[in-house]
Amino acid sequence: MADTAATLPSPYVELDRASWARLREHYPMELDADDVARLQGLEDRLDLYEVEQVYLPLSRLLAFYDRATRDLHQVTTDFLGEKRARTPFVVGVAGSVAVGKSTTARILAELISRWESRPSVELVTTDGFLYPNAVLEQHDLMTRKGFPESYDRRALLRFVAEVKAGKAEVPAPVYSHLTYDIVPNEQIVVRAPDVLIVEGLNVLQRPQPRTGNRSGVAVSDFFDFSVYVDAHVDDIKAWFVRRFLRLRETAFAQPESHFHRYASLSDDAAIDLAENIWETINAPNLRQNIMPTRSLATLVLSKGEDHSVRRVRLRRL
Repeated sequence: MADTAATLPSPYVELDRASWARLREHYPMELDADDVARLQGLEDRLDLYEVEQVYLPLSRLLAFYDRATRDLHQVTTDFLGEKRARTPFVVGVAGSVAVGKSTTARILAELISRWESRPSVELVTTDGFLYPNAVLEQHDLMTRKGFPESYDRRALLRFVAEVKAGKAEVPAPVYSHLTYDIVPNEQIVVRAPDVLIVEGLNVLQRPQPRTGNRSGVAVSDFFDFSVYVDAHVDDIKAWFVRRFLRLRETAFAQPESHFHRYASLSDDAAIDLAENIWETINAPNLRQNIMPTRSLATLVLSKGEDHSVRRVRLRRL
């Protein structure tokens, strides 16, 4: 008997880079090379050509989705006889450590802010919702940092729900990659944006099981569009190791860095350590928790070995 899953039509339209790039049409380009250099992350090989071919078509698509979502919201509130309330368009960006999801989120935020309507855009990373190191240490979770259980998922869910509901001001905690911890008594305040981008490893996670017959709620339930940044696992590992080596010369070199002790490592020792961190923490998290959420995304950006996007998959409606 034939494999039923193999014979089913795909829920995605798959496009190679050239086909996707043509969908930009005459959509305006308002970023320059300096903007791209400012927005790209460490070891992300991003240039203006990549933005034009990959991210401009995506920005154009998001503008269509934003408009359609607002129209649907109006229709629904009219049907229910509710007062029309302004609600933000929420975009989730997911993917592995070192795959470039943070750069993707920053580029999208910059492009969206330059739409003709000039919407207000807020970008929040889920790092701020990690439990403080003291809590992780208390529960023996320091080596599970980045896994779903290392996040205060209830606080993250409440944050996104309140922003989506149009609350005037919603605070979020701040995470420092330098100290590798939540910054005490510091927060950012999100003030009713037109567009909210939520970026993180596990933003597409399904809801947690609940007792009884009650169905859980996931952060992604509040997303209007979601992007998964994808690549071959071996390529992501190579990017992670390369980034680790660069960090020895930058963040790790600062005395206040949590990882300052790694700054003096030789190349061989640094590579061994980075590969061990990848194999014991990041790779298991990717395979067990992050990669299974790829099929839930609205759009998947698939990267090649050189960090450039090669293919795009868009979920059919």
